[in-house]
Amino acid sequence: MNRRTKIIASIGPASDDEATLKDMVEAGMDVARINLSHGTLEDGLERYRRIRSVAESMDANVGIMADLPGPKIRLGLFEDRRILETGEEYKLTPGTGPSGKDTFTVAYDSLLNDVLEGDRLIVGDGTVVFKVIGSTSDSLRVMVEYGGKVQGKPGLHIPSDRLKVTTPTPEDLRLLDAFVSAGIDMVAVSFVRSAHDIRRVGTEPAPRGPLVVAKIETRSAVDNLDGIIMASGAVMVARGDLGAEFPIQELPHLQKDIIARCIALGRPAITATQMLESMITAPNPTRAEASDVANAVFDGTSAVMLSAETAVGNDPANVLRVMAAIAQRADQEFDYEGWAHQIKRDRLMEPQSVDSAVTDVMTMATWRAAMEMGVKAILCISRSGFTVRAIARFRPMAPILGFSPDQRTVRQLSMSWGATAIKIDRIESNDESVKNVINIAKQEGYVRSGDIVAVLGGSSATIGATDTLRMARCP
Repeated sequence: MNRRTKIIASIGPASDDEATLKDMVEAGMDVARINLSHGTLEDGLERYRRIRSVAESMDANVGIMADLPGPKIRLGLFEDRRILETGEEYKLTPGTGPSGKDTFTVAYDSLLNDVLEGDRLIVGDGTVVFKVIGSTSDSLRVMVEYGGKVQGKPGLHIPSDRLKVTTPTPEDLRLLDAFVSAGIDMVAVSFVRSAHDIRRVGTEPAPRGPLVVAKIETRSAVDNLDGIIMASGAVMVARGDLGAEFPIQELPHLQKDIIARCIALGRPAITATQMLESMITAPNPTRAEASDVANAVFDGTSAVMLSAETAVGNDPANVLRVMAAIAQRADQEFDYEGWAHQIKRDRLMEPQSVDSAVTDVMTMATWRAAMEMGVKAILCISRSGFTVRAIARFRPMAPILGFSPDQRTVRQLSMSWGATAIKIDRIESNDESVKNVINIAKQEGYVRSGDIVAVLGGSSATIGATDTLRMARCP
């Protein structure tokens, strides 16, 4: 069985030269992530163009996702790496200058109003934790509850329900406009708290615009989860900040619940943060990390994401090979039949429009027919990718081939579980389209003469619904 779970790899200083990018594509990168929290707009656009050029030269379908920085709150620059010891006391003051010996600046004007005595403030990914023990007219007094190293301009996590910030920020929208003009495939929105934040992005619906990925990293996002999912094209379980918003023992259960809701509602789900963190420097992951990746697959995730491991790690291509091997082995052990029954139960309990009800019935019929007849492949004809994502919810055993005349749809499907996307010239009448995609599938070696295939799509008369299923034998 080929790997079904997709891999997103962050591109950074360790991985943005052409030779390394080629190695990463060969090692299994399905989507390249550009983290716009670092570097200039020009740096990001240059990286985008380089990734696109490499993928085209290799004839590889690699999607590209721009990850907007959002209202990230950071401590002022530490000129040198420092070790903060447990029990030490410091001051935090609003400002954008560098952090000093005893007073650290925080790039957030409302710091003194929004942070209260007793709050715990997490630095970076949790390497240091401050406890607020008092305040003055111009600063907060904090004690180091858990010590560690700080360097550069680390992020500072403040309880999200008190932050007076908007998402996306004006800077996000500036970056977004540039990347939309460049043709970006996907855009991830940080610090989402409601469906309104997603609507404020303002891009055209995919595939005319990028697929919008909502990052679930706040308590408010969890509270408003279904609305955010329905307003988004995909969802990311951003476990770093999410683990700071909730007690750590809740995080595994939140991950499972978020993924299940996403897939039931027909949206790809991404699991992110510290998946193979030790491989930033080590040639092999820890046993716990390997289990974490496999368990994300068992949870039903559509894609797993690498961050610093490929952006600044010692050997990005090796990390991808390891991730691909773990994910492929987990795909073999996935409970396909049990998952489909769970989705059937969860999805049909949802209030539905007529189009979504038709799609549910047709994709469920396709899953059952594919299982009972042992079809060799499910061929989906789709302009937008909607049909592919709809059938992928059920995690069929048969390979999913997605045929679209839209190049951006083809690249956006690089993030969809189990989907192999294929560009076609046009969608013709039903009979001609079925004949065309079967011939292409044969020519590409996905099926052979005599194989039974399921062909799934939407009629031209019904927009937004998957309403046509045909079982066919390959000539």
